Amino acid sequence: MYLVVGLGNPEKKYFNTPHNMGFAAADRLADKLGAEFIKGECKAVTAHAKVNGIKAIIAKPVTYMNLSGEAVVELCRKYKVEKGNLIIVYDDTDIPMGKLRIRAQGSAGSHNGMKNIVQLLGTEDFPRVRIGIGKDTPMARIDYVLSQITDEDKALLDPVLDSAAAALYEFVHGAPIDQVMQKYNPTAR
Repeated sequence: MYLVVGLGNPEKKYFNTPHNMGFAAADRLADKLGAEFIKGECKAVTAHAKVNGIKAIIAKPVTYMNLSGEAVVELCRKYKVEKGNLIIVYDDTDIPMGKLRIRAQGSAGSHNGMKNIVQLLGTEDFPRVRIGIGKDTPMARIDYVLSQITDEDKALLDPVLDSAAAALYEFVHGAPIDQVMQKYNPTAR
């Protein structure tokens, strides 16, 4: 069983913001798998799919970003997700706009949603897909990540969201995270 968790904020006013790139990537993965977000469970809305006979759940926590770990922990417990079969996708201001970075494990960095997940899971040992939203802006970080995405930024983010969904698709089809990293991290190209 695989669990893919996209991070974001649930209210409609946040849908087109840099901080909701995890939700956007989760939506694109669900489309690729023919799954719909129709089930509310474990403080998340989920889409369920079968991939080569194995269950894949895509989740978008409804706890708001900073409490994302609550949904992740509940889903991991409910579905007995094995180590290595959980992957988180989220925005990262430390990566340039429109770039993608995949890691097998690591710290939460400056991302509060990831800090909460790491704290509640008690480990940093799980894969993650980071979507770059970083750019020079006079705005405070919190104001920027919750601002509306410009058309110029959308043009940079659309291809990286497609790449993120493709990487997640390969992951839930059983590709080892190292193989996914080699294929989708920019140094591999």
